This record gives sequence, structure tokens and C-alpha cells, in this order.
Amino acid sequence: MKYIIPTIILSFLLASCGEDSIPKPKGQLRLEYPEPTYGLLKGNCSYSFDVNDVVKVKSNNVCSFELHYPKMKATIYLTYKPVDNNIEDLLKDAQKLTYDHVIKADDILEQPFMNSDKKVYGMFYEVGGNAATNAQFYVTDSTKNFVVGSLYFYAKPNYDSILPAASYLKNDIRKIMETIEWK
Repeated sequence: MKYIIPTIILSFLLASCGEDSIPKPKGQLRLEYPEPTYGLLKGNCSYSFDVNDVVKVKSNNVCSFELHYPKMKATIYLTYKPVDNNIEDLLKDAQKLTYDHVIKADDILEQPFMNSDKKVYGMFYEVGGNAATNAQFYVTDSTKNFVVGSLYFYAKPNYDSILPAASYLKNDIRKIMETIEWK
């Protein structure tokens, strides 16, 4: 008898909590980034370009830069190299740097870039899949200046997760390529 009352109470408690569970609708994380505004980055280097205002710029040696995007946990690394009868070697190195990622990449799309008025020629590589980088590029005037750039995130590569941020940053890279000017 002393076990009947607690058993009845426990039965009522368990039976009263039995709402039908409804599955949650499928959804995706919504990532929104501010509309980019650009300002000119110039210094004592032999080139200048427009950079997104959300970027924190760190200048390295010999006119190389790190463009940090803290909210996206990403960095675009820009490396400057002077051309001294070594344009073929510089081009091979830039292409090798990109194609070293072919092991993890699903595909690599090459998009040539040419601005004859400003004497800026280059290539933009869009790397698909779980590669360490999602975009690489180089620009040159073929005679004096060569700049190579790479985009890296501070996270294990997961293409689906970083796709919105990668798309935003690829537009910034294109802006750099379009606005670069040699001095």
C-alpha cells in the first residue's frame, strides 16, 4: 500500500509530460556582412590599392601586407616581389603555390585579369572544396612589380561553412586587383 500512492503519482507525472514532439524546420545560419566601403592604401611602396574599411592592415617587410578581417577570422596575405629578369620564375612560383592545394581542392577556376590602361595583368584563382585557401591571385606590370596574394581562414577548412565569408572576401580581392596602381 505504501508503494501504490507514489506509483500512481509517478504514472500521472510521466503521462502528463507526453506532448508530441514536432520536428524543427530545416534552416541555415544567416551570415550578413556590412556593405563594403573602400579607402586607398598607399605608403612608401611602389604600388597602392583600395582596401575595405573593416580591414586591420599589418605592414610586413618590403611592402608586403596582412589584411586582417577579425570578425570573419580571415587574412589576405599580400607579398611584393620586384621583377628583375625573373618574371617567368615569379609566375611559376605563384602558379605552384595555387596548385599545391589541388590535393584537397574540388576544382580550381582560373580567371585572367588585364587592365592595359594601368598596366596591371594577373590571374585570380578560385579554389573550391576544403583546401587551405579559397582564393589566390597575382598581379604584375611584367617589368618591375609583382604582387601575389592568398586568402586564409583561422579554422579547419570546411567549404560549406565559410562560403558566405569566402564570397565576401573574394569580392575584396577582386577590388584589390581592379584598383592596384604602380608608382
